[in-house]
Amino acid sequence: MITRKLFVTTALPYANAPFHLGHIMEYIQADIWVRHQRMAGHEVHFVCADDAHGAPIMIAAEKAGITPQEFVAQIAAGRKQYLDGFHIEFNNWHSTDGPENHALSQDIYRKLKAAGFITSKTIEQFYDPVKNMFLPDRYIKGECPKCGAKDQYGDSCEVCSAVYAPTEVKNPYSVLTGATPIMKSSEHFFFKLSDQKCVDFLRTWALQDKRLQSEVANKCKEWLEGEGGLGDWDISRDAPYFGIEIPDQPGKYFYVWLDAPVGYLASLKNYFGKIGQDFDAFMQDPSTEQIHFIGKDITYFHTLFWPAMLKFSGYKTPDNVYAHGFVTVSGEKMSKSRGTGISPLRYLDIGMNPEWLRYYFAAKLNAKVEDLDMNPEDFVARVNSDLIGKYINIASRASGFISKRFDGVVNTAWATSDDPFITKLRNASAEIQALYEAREFGKALRAVMEQADIINAYVDANKPWELAKQAENDAKLQEVCSRLLEAFRILTIFLKPVLPHLASQVEAQFNIPAMNWSDVDTPLPHLHKIKPYVHLMQRVDGSIFDQLFDAPAPQNAPVESDTQQIEELAPEIKIDDFAKIDLRIAKIVHCEHVEGSDKLLRLTLDVGEGKTRNVFSGIKSAYQPEQLIGKFTVMVANLAPRKMKFGMSEGMVLAASAANEKSNPGLYILEAWPGAEPGMRVR
Repeated sequence: MITRKLFVTTALPYANAPFHLGHIMEYIQADIWVRHQRMAGHEVHFVCADDAHGAPIMIAAEKAGITPQEFVAQIAAGRKQYLDGFHIEFNNWHSTDGPENHALSQDIYRKLKAAGFITSKTIEQFYDPVKNMFLPDRYIKGECPKCGAKDQYGDSCEVCSAVYAPTEVKNPYSVLTGATPIMKSSEHFFFKLSDQKCVDFLRTWALQDKRLQSEVANKCKEWLEGEGGLGDWDISRDAPYFGIEIPDQPGKYFYVWLDAPVGYLASLKNYFGKIGQDFDAFMQDPSTEQIHFIGKDITYFHTLFWPAMLKFSGYKTPDNVYAHGFVTVSGEKMSKSRGTGISPLRYLDIGMNPEWLRYYFAAKLNAKVEDLDMNPEDFVARVNSDLIGKYINIASRASGFISKRFDGVVNTAWATSDDPFITKLRNASAEIQALYEAREFGKALRAVMEQADIINAYVDANKPWELAKQAENDAKLQEVCSRLLEAFRILTIFLKPVLPHLASQVEAQFNIPAMNWSDVDTPLPHLHKIKPYVHLMQRVDGSIFDQLFDAPAPQNAPVESDTQQIEELAPEIKIDDFAKIDLRIAKIVHCEHVEGSDKLLRLTLDVGEGKTRNVFSGIKSAYQPEQLIGKFTVMVANLAPRKMKFGMSEGMVLAASAANEKSNPGLYILEAWPGAEPGMRVR
C-alpha cells in the first residue's frame, strides 16, 4: 500500500463568537474523513486556527475595554470544550495572529510583488464620519447593485451571490453608526487577479482534474467567464486595523482575507515546530496532498484568490477544496426567535450523546453542496433504529451468553476465508471504505446498516436465547454468539470514523488494540477472552429536544389563566411615571461567570455611549455566557448604579419569568429585532 501524506484543514472560525452548529457539522465531516484516512495507515496532519484579525474584532475589543489579543484569547479559551465534547481531533489549533502567520503572509506578499502581481492605486473609499475610520466591506450595508436585495453587505450578496465593490452598493449606510458614509481617497494595494496568467491558471486549476465539486466548478466558470471577468483584488486596509502590517508600508495592513487562509499553513508550521518535522520539506514534497473543507459561502475566496496567490508566490496549491451546505432545523434557518436555535454546548450540557449527532450528521452528508436539515423526529428515528435497534442490539444479545456461560471465551475456529457468513461481511469493507473516501458518508452508513440487517437476520434464525435453554446446545450457542461478536467487531470498524469513542469502548470491552481497516480480515483469536458486557449506548428520548431548542418568541399566543404561571398586573401608572424609566437597546459584547456566585452573570454592555457598562444579572440558571455574546437586549439605563459584593452594577437588563418559578423556572432575556442598534430608546 502506498502511504499518502495529507494536510487537511477546515475553514478558520472568526474569533468573535463561540462555535455554532454549522461549525460543528463541518468539523465532524472533516474529522470523519481524517479518521478514515488514519485507519488506512496514511500520514494525516489535521489543523485549524482562529481567524483573529479584522475590524470586527478590533471594534468588539475596543467596546469591551480590552486589547484585540485579549479578546481573541478569551474566545480561543472556549474552543476545547466543543472539540473534545464532540470527539473532534485536530492535531493543532493555532491563531492567525501567531508569528508564523505574520512571517508567511509577508513572505507571500513579497514574492507576489517581486513576480509583478501587486499593484497600487488611489481609490475612493467609504468613510464613517462619526467613527472617523474607513469602513471595511462588512461594515457597509445597503441594496445589492445586481438584484436589489436590501441589507446586503458591501462585498457580496447573500441572495444572488453577486460579488461587487462597496462603492457599488445602493443607499449604503454604516453598520457601526448608521451614518451615511462619505467618500475619501486612500492608496490601496491590489493582487492582479485579472492578469491573464492568473486567469489561465485558474481555468486549469478550477475547471479540470475534478479537484472541485461540479457545483463549485460551475460557479467558478461563471466567475471566470462572466461579464467583465475577474477584477483585481484589494488586499490592503488602512489604520486603525487589527492585522498584519504590509512590509514597508506604514499604516497599511493586509485585508483579513489575505492572511486568514495563510493561517492554514501557519498552523501546520506551528505544529511541525512542536513535533520537530520539516515544514518546507513536507510542503515541497510532490506527494503531499492539501485538502480544505469549507462552507459554500466562502468558495469565492478559496477557489480563486487562495490558489492564485499560492501559485504565483511559489507555494503549493490545494489539491481539493470540498464545500458543504448550511445546517437548517426542520427546514428553517437556525433562529432563536423561531425556536430553531441550537447551541452545541447546550446539546452537551443536557446530556445528549455527542455520537448521536456525529452519526446523524454523517447519515445525511454526501459529496454534494447541499444543506443539511436537522429534524428532531428524524434524529430520534435514525439513532434509535440504526444504532440501538440494529447495531448495539447485536452485541447486547450475544455478549451476555459468552460472559455467563463461557467465561468470556469466544470460539473463532470457524472464521476462515471460505466461511460465507464472515466473508460476505468482510467483502463489504472495500465499498464502505470507498464511500468514506468519496465523502459519501450517508451511503457508507446505509451500506453498514444493510450488513447489520443481515446479521440481525442471523440472530433471529439461530435464536441464541432458545439454544441457551438446553445444555447440549452449548457448543452451538458459543459458536453462534462468537459469530455475532466477530460480526459486531467488524461493524464497529466500519463505524469507527463516525463513532470513535464508542469504538474505543468496544476495543476495551473486547480486550483488543485499536482497530484499523486492515483488521477487518483478522478475526478475534480463537479462545480469546472478552470482558463482561457493559451497555454501550442509550436510546434517545425525544422529549429531550424540549430542553435543546431555544425557546421561541411567542406570537399571538393565548394568555394562560393559571395565576401560578402569569403574575397579576401591577397597579396602574401614568405616562409620566413610565417616562421616568429610560429603556435602551444594549449589545452584550461580553459575558462571563461570576466567581463565587451561583446566580449571577457579568454582562459587558454597549449602550451607544462610546464606552461599555458593567451589569450583574441573575440569569446564570438559564444561559451560558457564550449564548449571550453578540445579542441585543433591553436594559434600564438610568437606574442608579449599585455597589455589589462582586463590583459595581450600572443598570439592569430585562428578562421575563413566571410568577411561580418552582412550577416554571424559565428565565427569558428580552431580545431586540434585527436592525436595532445600541443606544436606541425603547418607548
